Amino acid sequence: MNKFIELLNYKFTIGSYVNFTPKTVLFVIVILLLTRFFLKILRKLLFRTLAEDTKIKFKSLFSFFNYFIYLILALVILQNVGVDVTAIFTASAALLVGVGLALQTFIQDIISGIFILVDKSVHVGDIIEVDGQVGKVENIKLRTTRAVTRENKVLIIPNHKFLTSTLFNWTENGIITKEIVNVGVAYKSNPKQIEQLLLKVANEHSQVLEDPEPFVIFNDFGDSALNFQLFISVDSSFSANIVKSDLRFKIFETFEKEGIEIPFPQRTLTFANSPTALK
Repeated sequence: MNKFIELLNYKFTIGSYVNFTPKTVLFVIVILLLTRFFLKILRKLLFRTLAEDTKIKFKSLFSFFNYFIYLILALVILQNVGVDVTAIFTASAALLVGVGLALQTFIQDIISGIFILVDKSVHVGDIIEVDGQVGKVENIKLRTTRAVTRENKVLIIPNHKFLTSTLFNWTENGIITKEIVNVGVAYKSNPKQIEQLLLKVANEHSQVLEDPEPFVIFNDFGDSALNFQLFISVDSSFSANIVKSDLRFKIFETFEKEGIEIPFPQRTLTFANSPTALK
């Protein structure tokens, strides 16, 4: 037994820096096995609450986490066998700072992607608006989110945009959204007639919902027009601009038939030395 203990404590030396014993080697093997076991348990616990598509996205992230843990273990092992780890860090400090600055946005995108997947603030199929760009979410990855615009263009959004910019999720409360069509008419127009005509146009459109029903607001007295707003509800916000375009065509046609003028801004210029005015 004593000889076995002596064997475990026998010191091996490689060069002038590396010193280790069989006991140290056994200890390192046990630590590595335990680390691998706990990482597997941690992975199962984390993945248990995630959806299947989210698990696929987290696999690569968890692999990076594993590499990081094993790197820390390697540095601890090197320190225990006599290697000066501090010298290694000092020699590579400038390189690490440069790499850190270069990867700053990349890391920010990854962290934002994790928040999106865990918080579930954005889902595949949602209609979102970021920095004035509207798109339907097709795929959410750890670093980027891909959406298709109304023009069928692929919009690639770095995930940090969701943290640094204002995000509008048009479908967070459901697929029904309320849209507005602005209309201006001449001051000589009858406001009640305008309201009735706007509601008639809205109710005749097949894609305008009856519930909630359309309504009209007399918004303001403009410089050259009475301003109205027609509120409608649609169940396809992604194509709402097409519906509003149809309504504008129909409103223009209806107003023309009824003799209702849609005014445009006018200015009157008066010359100081002339009694006449030029419009």
